[in-house]
Amino acid sequence: MSSALTDLFPHPIVQAPMAGGVSVPGLAAAVCEAGGLGFLAAGYKTADGMYQEIKQLRGLTNRPFGVNLFMPQPETADPSAVGVYAHQLAGEAAWYETELGDPECGRDDGYDAKLAVLLDDPVPVVSFHFGVPSREVVDSLHRVGTFALAAATTAEEARAVERSGADAVIAQGAEAGGHQGTHRDHPETGGVAGTGLLSLVAQVREAVSLPIVAAGGIMRGSQIAAVLAAGASAAQLGTAFLATPESGAHALHKDALTNPLFVRTELTRAFSGRPARGLVNRFLREHGPYAPAAYPEVHHLTAPLRKAAAKAGDAQGMALWAGQGHRMARDLPAGQLVEVLAAELAAAGTALSEYATGGTGR
Repeated sequence: MSSALTDLFPHPIVQAPMAGGVSVPGLAAAVCEAGGLGFLAAGYKTADGMYQEIKQLRGLTNRPFGVNLFMPQPETADPSAVGVYAHQLAGEAAWYETELGDPECGRDDGYDAKLAVLLDDPVPVVSFHFGVPSREVVDSLHRVGTFALAAATTAEEARAVERSGADAVIAQGAEAGGHQGTHRDHPETGGVAGTGLLSLVAQVREAVSLPIVAAGGIMRGSQIAAVLAAGASAAQLGTAFLATPESGAHALHKDALTNPLFVRTELTRAFSGRPARGLVNRFLREHGPYAPAAYPEVHHLTAPLRKAAAKAGDAQGMALWAGQGHRMARDLPAGQLVEVLAAELAAAGTALSEYATGGTGR
């Protein structure tokens, strides 16, 4: 990774921006103070809400941090399919004594307004999910001193990130929790497609000359060492930080990561209409097979259901986003977790060096 970007965070550890209230300022600040790169998630927030969180984060740390934006989505959803899904969810609405949300209440996530704030009051790093910003947007960020990153789930998408002029690509493997950052959601994939992280890093490394931030199922320092050895410059971790006390995740969500009731994860469109990895619960099992490829329509439709389930203390109706390594989650403060990960990374490097020189690696 370019030395200017690397110098922003001493440890090659990036805290993933998790939308929906998880990546709060306190979490990002703790990661930054420990030598990682903390991120705020602007997704699902207003431009002013994002700005207020940035102000709060600046009051907690003087270290560099990042802000993540969702790209506006094209109108590709079939309204009739959304209507059918709404009919299927009627029983959920009755059970939780709430109304379904309006699927047509917005699809650009306030992108232009948020970008205007970030150009007027720049932050060190901005990353993009669900697509690639235009060359003009990237150039405007560079002019105000901001590094630009964008997610990719294939080598082809990584090439698009490189063409945009971005400074690095976030290679997101299928193991990652939450939404896959695919640039276009293809209905024929059924929400289950994806390439494993190590294979993806290798493919992206051969496809582009950009630095790579590897994301997907990483929970230990030894895994960070593995992606660095594969060609990445840093690792991005989400689920590992979701379990920390600083995270804004619901207590039921944190508990579910290691609760034996939730034994596996799946990619599903059940909650949002876009492929996203979450713990398999009742809602995912019952509705995942029928959810249409319709984001953000399905996200808006199910929002009141998810909120009501959380209020009722019912994890079986919540979107429990989690990566495949969720059972390895550790209940540690975020800053301490960064330190432990860095120590594990160093130990893995020592073991590898000893092996390469004929030692025992222990």
